[in-house]
Amino acid sequence: MMETEYFTLHNLSDGVYAAIAKPGKGAWSNAGVVDLGDGLLIFDSFATPSAAQELRIQAEKMTGKKAKYLINSHYHIDHVFGNQVYMDATIISTSLTRKWCKDQNVIHDVSKEQKDMEEYLQNLKNQIDTTTHLPLKNSLSNQYKEMSKVLEDLPYMEIVLPSLTFEKNLVIYGSNRKVELHCLGGGHSPSDTFMYLPAEEIAFMGDLVTEELHLPIYNPEEFISILNNIKQMEVKTVIPGHGGIGTLKLCDTIINYLSYMIGTTKEAHRNKVSLNKFISGFIIPDEYKNWSGTNWLNGNLSTIYNFYVK
Repeated sequence: MMETEYFTLHNLSDGVYAAIAKPGKGAWSNAGVVDLGDGLLIFDSFATPSAAQELRIQAEKMTGKKAKYLINSHYHIDHVFGNQVYMDATIISTSLTRKWCKDQNVIHDVSKEQKDMEEYLQNLKNQIDTTTHLPLKNSLSNQYKEMSKVLEDLPYMEIVLPSLTFEKNLVIYGSNRKVELHCLGGGHSPSDTFMYLPAEEIAFMGDLVTEELHLPIYNPEEFISILNNIKQMEVKTVIPGHGGIGTLKLCDTIINYLSYMIGTTKEAHRNKVSLNKFISGFIIPDEYKNWSGTNWLNGNLSTIYNFYVK
């Protein structure tokens, strides 16, 4: 294991590495490095150019190879705001992810963005100071730290879009190994790509899999379907978008979590419970009570509730 300011770098197999983000330091999400033989493939670019630059420096120094490809798993800022570090590489995503990056990740006026982000951070700080719910306080505190790092990099940040897109599957052949990119739909975001190394039985999941996190949900039914399909693959090692290195058991945990959320939502519809009453009366089960990202829970309840409105 190699440790940097932003992440720890773990050797999973010969030429395959997982960069596990340190909380509150500016990486925010996990990333991956794969030595293809004739160049490097990077999976996700972190939340800041500073963290992305450090990963590229360490990866190229360690392998003696140059970054050739960058994969964007989905459009969320903690996975793509480091893209500018790889402008000389081929940046790859699904066409839908590229569209969402183009539409959502826009910096028109840096000074205005700075002011808006400072106000956002002040609002977060007020919430941190007033809440007595420890998991929520911890989640908000981590979000405050991560967004503060984004604010530090904002003056020289440049939005760089993928230059190569695919729809469902793409195979990249290097001189030493092949890498498979799969998009089975959108569960966490409108389009979620994961990277599979068949020979090593390793999967970099983006935010389709996270560890003990109330991750944002886009489509609950498709989310479960995607994870069930992944479980049929030969996978021994799973790198989640957030959290530590694990196995396919992480998929089971997310499936159980989504199933519980869907079940309680359908019950609310059967009993004609309004959205506001459903959210205010929702009780988090003990196994999910200490998960981070509690600040996203109400949004997820609203998304799932509206998903099943007939």
